[in-house]
Amino acid sequence: MRKICVVTGTRAEYGLMSRLMKMIQESPVTQLQIIATNMHLSLKYGCTYKEIEADGFTIDKKVPMIVEGPDNTNTILKSMSKALDGFADAFDELKPDIVIVLGDRYEILAVATAAMINRIPIVHISGGDVTEGAFDDAIRHSITKMSHLHFPTTEQYRKRVIQLGEHPETVFNAGNLG
Repeated sequence: MRKICVVTGTRAEYGLMSRLMKMIQESPVTQLQIIATNMHLSLKYGCTYKEIEADGFTIDKKVPMIVEGPDNTNTILKSMSKALDGFADAFDELKPDIVIVLGDRYEILAVATAAMINRIPIVHISGGDVTEGAFDDAIRHSITKMSHLHFPTTEQYRKRVIQLGEHPETVFNAGNLG
């Protein structure tokens, strides 16, 4: 049985991935693993990990990463450092066969970094997008380069992932999960 680990850090991407998670959970040949992190674990954002549990999922690991303080690059970097430490332990314990991530947020960069170093194949959903004027593009493209399978949401984004050097046979225009 293949252990498929889905990592979620926000209500928004959880909402997009919940049907995929249900399909993995119901498959007789896969075991769903869930890691909740970042905003899901924050009282400030409503402890939304409870919504995941209310939907009938079991969270296998919670990786706290939020560092209190002003919302600036220093606290983001410290949060990423804390996340890397947590994902190292989570992956060591869970030993997933594959990790699924969505998007371009800094917590997902930490997930992808930990998975890549652990030689765990990464599935990246929503690569190839463009967010002008933000560092999201650099994060997203970095996650793309660490990933093994790519599921961009449009043909244009599929072509962009291929332009980044990914093999066309590993890039699938899957459309938007929503």
